[in-house]
Amino acid sequence: MTGDEDFRIGHVGDNFQVYGTNNIGKIGTQNNAPQDPQAALQELIDLVQVLRGRVREDDRAVLDESLDTLTEDHVERGALRRALGSISGVAQLIGEVGLPVAEAVRRVLALFGL
Repeated sequence: MTGDEDFRIGHVGDNFQVYGTNNIGKIGTQNNAPQDPQAALQELIDLVQVLRGRVREDDRAVLDESLDTLTEDHVERGALRRALGSISGVAQLIGEVGLPVAEAVRRVLALFGL
């Protein structure tokens, strides 16, 4: 770099100011996540299908049963919620590998108002 070159570091990321007391952070959204309930459900189904290949046989059986419920036509809300709870439970038990599935479950629950 020579002395004539202009080198500047540009701003990257959010810029915000916080005033007052008891502030704990900012609330943000993940813009690349599906906002359509059906798209979010399909994303979850796809993630569960990948996850099922990475879990033990007994956990795979839970995921398969839950996938059956998720792919039914006109599934009852309670059955949908129970299936999502089972999927979330398996995802949380296996740790970091299950995090994308657990997040997708939360998104589906929110978008379907469950």
